[in-house]
Amino acid sequence: MTELLTAAQMRSLEAAAIASGQVTGLELMDRAGRGVVEAVFAEWPEMAAGSYRAVVLCGPGGNGGDGYVVARLLRDWGWEVEVFALAAAVSSDAVVMQSRWGHEVRALSALDWPDLAGAPLVVDAMFGGGLTRNIAPGVWGTLSMAQSNGCKIVAVDIVSGVCADSGRVRSADFIEAAADLTVTFQRPRVGHYLGQGAALSGRLVVMPLGLKRQMDDLLRTDGDGVVDLDWVRVSALPKVAGHKFGYGHALVLSGGVGHGGAARLAARGALRIGAGVVTLGCPPSAVIENASRLDAVMLARVGDAEALAGVLADKRINAVCLGPGMGVSRAKELLPVVLAAGRSVVLDADGLTALAEDPALFALLHDRCVLTPHGGEFARLFPDIAARLAALAVTGPAYSKVDACREAAARAGCVVLCKGADTVIADPAGHCSINSASYDRSAPWLATAGSGDVLAGFITGLLARGMPPMQAAETAAWLHVECARSFGPGLIAEDLAQELPPVFRALGL
Repeated sequence: MTELLTAAQMRSLEAAAIASGQVTGLELMDRAGRGVVEAVFAEWPEMAAGSYRAVVLCGPGGNGGDGYVVARLLRDWGWEVEVFALAAAVSSDAVVMQSRWGHEVRALSALDWPDLAGAPLVVDAMFGGGLTRNIAPGVWGTLSMAQSNGCKIVAVDIVSGVCADSGRVRSADFIEAAADLTVTFQRPRVGHYLGQGAALSGRLVVMPLGLKRQMDDLLRTDGDGVVDLDWVRVSALPKVAGHKFGYGHALVLSGGVGHGGAARLAARGALRIGAGVVTLGCPPSAVIENASRLDAVMLARVGDAEALAGVLADKRINAVCLGPGMGVSRAKELLPVVLAAGRSVVLDADGLTALAEDPALFALLHDRCVLTPHGGEFARLFPDIAARLAALAVTGPAYSKVDACREAAARAGCVVLCKGADTVIADPAGHCSINSASYDRSAPWLATAGSGDVLAGFITGLLARGMPPMQAAETAAWLHVECARSFGPGLIAEDLAQELPPVFRALGL
């Protein structure tokens, strides 16, 4: 598991280390600059073997101080280095590092195309993780000019103008292509995995600063406040000897004739991920259609709320999936029965729309529920929270998808999984994780009809097996991405559950 930090949490680690006497601010800045140079040479070994030309862009704060260290170290290595500054250094440590650079510092406004000619490396040390305001478009224009010249862009901490807490762009404009390399320190920031942060970072490298003790203290004192990345507990996935009902009985509710495909995808996902028994509950008129498409999945006639209550009288049914392909009116009819039964519940698709349209249903949610909205469904369920997420940030860290999901989970009293390449999962207690399909886990093939239905089935199957809701959602989301990556291009939703066996084998199960 990897922990993700906010800018404030990172500052607290550094402050604690300095206050303890373990290190000075100048030493931390020097470590950061050395880490950038090490990462550059590791990424492009040929640059360590020769003399090149670099342009370093420095801001007035700590990020700029790191940039002055990079400039000095590259010059000591034998490179030709030019430094351009947005403004004179203002933080005390950055002032010292600018002095130690000891060479000309030109104004960023003077940078022009000829300055970038023959400069293969441009270091962006203008604004780092501490950015809490919007910046002038000219900052992005400088980076775009460098990219147009074919320069490699290396961002120190995070690409200038991107909020490290939210991944949101804090500028009226932004570069069209990602940086080639982003070097951050100790732990990635939350914003590296949210919104534009992942798209603009290029290759992300994390360099240590020697703050392990402070990191351990933070996890001990504020563990729930730290966001986890790509969390899965593999040890909970194997099966051992036992009866099929020892691995749970999942019920997936379906729509009518011609509308059962989504539920069938969910049901197969629940079965493949290890639920002992899976039943698809459909209207009587749709039994023949579903029987012709399903074998290992059982069928039950669920024509109305009364029939559903009869099916749920079987106490072995311990997890229910409601929503995929159901139709909103049918979802509204059956949802009260499902929620009143007190079983683990996954609400997706039409189930979420029914919930959004009826506040009385929303009030029936309990802590064994998992809501799985995409962005549009999230906005219908939590319109005020979504409005805050969409609003332009002015001052302070931008409101993030993590903030929004934590607030939504607290309000709903259950786990909320907000889908996307930056899927965010939160529980009512504030614990939060990001399941990222970016960087080396990029899985663009998941943008296909029905993939969300399979995810709902995965979560339902894990709930049936006895996983707590947060763990089930995290594990299912991680496996969902791994199945897409394992299959690769050409993926359709039907392939996801089919790909679980090779993914399980790769995990050693």
